[in-house]
Amino acid sequence: MSDDLSGILSGWPYDPGQLNVRFIDGDDGERRIQVRLDLGILQMRIDGRPDGHRPFGYDSLLEYHEAQLDEATGGRRSEGGEEAAGGGGRFSLTPEDCQNLRDEAVQYYHRYMALLMLDDFEGVVRDTTRNLRVLDLCGRHAAAEGDRAALEQFRPYIMMMRARARASQAIKDDVPKVALLAIEEGLDALKQHFAAAGEPEGFEQSSEVQMLRGMRDALTPKLPEMPVSQKSELKRRLDQAIEQENYELAAILRDELRQMPD
Repeated sequence: MSDDLSGILSGWPYDPGQLNVRFIDGDDGERRIQVRLDLGILQMRIDGRPDGHRPFGYDSLLEYHEAQLDEATGGRRSEGGEEAAGGGGRFSLTPEDCQNLRDEAVQYYHRYMALLMLDDFEGVVRDTTRNLRVLDLCGRHAAAEGDRAALEQFRPYIMMMRARARASQAIKDDVPKVALLAIEEGLDALKQHFAAAGEPEGFEQSSEVQMLRGMRDALTPKLPEMPVSQKSELKRRLDQAIEQENYELAAILRDELRQMPD
């Protein structure tokens, strides 16, 4: 068999006007994702690590390091406590660990972008959720300050893509109200992110926020009019959330009420 790829490439011409992506059946019977680039073809596995490698016997480097963290902390994952950023406890990530995790995250980025084009929204949610775990792990446990902050600039984008995929799946399933809720939850999470980062003004300036709002605006006119009884129930739940000081839920319910006709 020739190693020359010319026949494969000529059979699938590159179109610079769009992302060229497809599913194919591998020789082992498993499906693969292929992306046509100007200089060739990128091929990825659908499940596990996109390149198919199993570092240290785990599905990914992330899962390997999470297992090491669990072993070091007795299975009690930190939420910013005793194992806080900087590796103050028994577990920390070296600069090389963090670079390898960043390189691996790029693989998952390429895959979830391809899956988005293929309307595999559940796969996008899976891979974006996974990459957010990388940010959390490095942010809390990288030994070097630069490694703790290196990926944070991408957090709003990944959060937006996750919310977009959740909403797109709901639209695909013909449940537009669930799609609207997914968008509102994404916007609320972005608002909390910018506030926690000490940049509340960044929320209104964020292109990710504008993207989700545009998706919401396009979706809202398609929603059927909600019966008065449902509106009353939402108001009751809002009052209850405020009384219980559950302000996150209250914000979601308040935004949902604003989208309803008078």
